Amino acid sequence: MKVTHLSEVLAPWVGATPYSGLLIIGTNVLALVILLLVFWLIRQWLLPRIQHFLSENSTSKIGFLAPYLSKFSGRFSLVMCTLLFIAFKEALFIAPVWLFKVFGVVSQVLLVISIGFLLSSLVNIVNAIYNQQPFAKSVPIQSLVQVSKLLIFIVCAILVISLALDKSPTYILSGFGAIAAVTLLVFKDTILGLVASIQIAANRLLATGDWIQVDAFGADGEVIEVGLNTVRVRNWDNTVTTIPTYKIISDSFKNWRAMQESNGRRIKRAVYVDFDSIQLLSEPQLSTLSQTLPEVAQIIQDTPEQQWNNVSLFRRYAEAYLKAHPQVNSECLCMVRELAPTQYGLPVELYCFSRDKRWVPYEHLQADLLDHVLTVMPSFALRPYQVISSHQSEINHKKPE
Repeated sequence: MKVTHLSEVLAPWVGATPYSGLLIIGTNVLALVILLLVFWLIRQWLLPRIQHFLSENSTSKIGFLAPYLSKFSGRFSLVMCTLLFIAFKEALFIAPVWLFKVFGVVSQVLLVISIGFLLSSLVNIVNAIYNQQPFAKSVPIQSLVQVSKLLIFIVCAILVISLALDKSPTYILSGFGAIAAVTLLVFKDTILGLVASIQIAANRLLATGDWIQVDAFGADGEVIEVGLNTVRVRNWDNTVTTIPTYKIISDSFKNWRAMQESNGRRIKRAVYVDFDSIQLLSEPQLSTLSQTLPEVAQIIQDTPEQQWNNVSLFRRYAEAYLKAHPQVNSECLCMVRELAPTQYGLPVELYCFSRDKRWVPYEHLQADLLDHVLTVMPSFALRPYQVISSHQSEINHKKPE
């Protein structure tokens, strides 16, 4: 079927002879206006109404997709206008044959590039929808998204080169074998990052929001992005550390996620008892302790035959205090133990788990427990070991005998 040229439709209206200057200019301007009108209708009228229909009838709100859909609509409109130009350029425009060939190549290149950006927008939309799912933080796909975009633009680059050189894409691909070694060298980090990203996602080693500690890079904070080439960590001092993704697999790191998902956060602190203050307790001392600290009376009542020394009774009291504390998780291991003697005294260690795993409440509880233990030590006639400073040594020398 013969397609009527736009100039034939326009000629009776302008009253010009065929292929006159006025008719050529008018035809080309009108064709350009038609293409711009199609672009506007798709960009500003059709796609917004589809988006409104989806938002009204979808089970979940899609407002978070607005910026992605805006980019998608612009790129989709460009693809449609480019297709329209390629299909009907000879029926819409008047130009020499050589110019049509140039425009044909340029339009095909533009079509390939616009399709590449359109597919990139689709990948972004899929990623945005995935990130709204409850399991998105546990299994991040940011690296896969970046790989998908990289592959899309590599294919587009090959097609653009083949169109510009008027060669088959297989001809372009055949030349890649000669530079494979160079390509592997240039994209070494990307390839290693891709393999590492797959292992991280498959084994759930890392996720956005995890608290990790990587001593080799000085990172100690929350993961804010798991990418193809890098993992970004916001440290607790609000600095950001960037770690190569493959280093997460090749080197060791500490992930605190298991602690956050457990029943409690461990408290492990020791006080050092001066050896010179360790002694057996007399009956009057035991009686005074029982009246001052009810927990001590219960401990002595449970084991009446034992001859108590102050450090042993202090250890039993501290353990009973920890187990009775409302902020200490009684379902987890809780004990007070003696470690190997050192030159700084006898270490008595508090070992328990905090119910509240948040940083500030955890530190407050840890400090409160240690403060209480240090406060009651004199009641047991115990002294914490402390290295005498030069100032204290001068004060002791000045004391009258």
